[in-house]
Amino acid sequence: KTVYGANVIVFEGILAFANKELLKLLDMKVFVDTDSDIRLVRRLQRDIMERGRDIVGVIKQYNKFVKPAFEQYIEPTVQVADIVVPRGGENFVALDLIVQHVHSQLEKREITVRAALASAHQGQPLPKTLSVLENTPQVRGMHTIIRNKDTTRDEFIFYSKRLMRLLIEHALSFLPLKSVTVETPQGTMYEGKRFHRQRITGVSILRAGETMEQALTAVCKDIRLGKILIQTNHDTGEPELHYLRLPKEISEDYVILMDSTVSTGAAAMMAVRVLLDHDVQEDRIFLLSLLMAEMGVHSVAYAFPRVRIITTAVDKRINEEFHIIPGIGNFGDRYFGTD
Repeated sequence: KTVYGANVIVFEGILAFANKELLKLLDMKVFVDTDSDIRLVRRLQRDIMERGRDIVGVIKQYNKFVKPAFEQYIEPTVQVADIVVPRGGENFVALDLIVQHVHSQLEKREITVRAALASAHQGQPLPKTLSVLENTPQVRGMHTIIRNKDTTRDEFIFYSKRLMRLLIEHALSFLPLKSVTVETPQGTMYEGKRFHRQRITGVSILRAGETMEQALTAVCKDIRLGKILIQTNHDTGEPELHYLRLPKEISEDYVILMDSTVSTGAAAMMAVRVLLDHDVQEDRIFLLSLLMAEMGVHSVAYAFPRVRIITTAVDKRINEEFHIIPGIGNFGDRYFGTD
């Protein structure tokens, strides 16, 4: 099972330190040292009560196989451990030290990563993989309406849908086209273009990204749709994957990944990672959003330099709550009437 967004991974097992490549990935190595008498008593209780074996057979197996294997393969790995914990779960002092270390590392890394993301784009030009819809008077007029806090919900939905349609049409212009010749009803030949790949798949990041599906299906006939639910943990501020439904055999498709707004880019990056883990090629992923913050654009482009990023506008800043400034508010709440 592939897990996304885990802040701490605990890898446990009696041979956890046997693989040298795995050892390189571990930040903290803990060896739980239990007295040999206790280990034997536990084995006797388990094998006799749960497996129906007799005491003579258990001791014979222990002396012939278990104890020599422990001494040869497991006990020597204590040398690579960072911490040795005698008495296991009863050693509360050792457990508190481990917990404190994990907390300090999480805090240190979170601060480091967030600071790096926040400062990485300062003074840098926007990436070449970004395409912003031309800021025509029509587009700016629609932005004026949907950004206005006094706009009614009906108007907000209507003009958002108009912008979504323009955004989708703009995104489709980046699909690879091949030259074709067709015959017109007048019997003359016309030199045209045709999308040369078989399939396009749309994937929405729930819930706000789902609002863009109607515009996509309106211009892409028989398109397949998938959904990814990524929500921010209010305690940690980190994105977490809660639900995933992707069409089968998506690896060869061009994927239009949709979210209404992108601020820090954390949810978008996790969604792209999910697609890559399903063998979608990075340069066939189009990330579409009505509004993005510069920080989100740079974060996605830095992590995935071949993903095409397409939006109708890019705002300069985000505030301390990671909301885009001047922004559009909570798009999902305003669209669905839950604000």
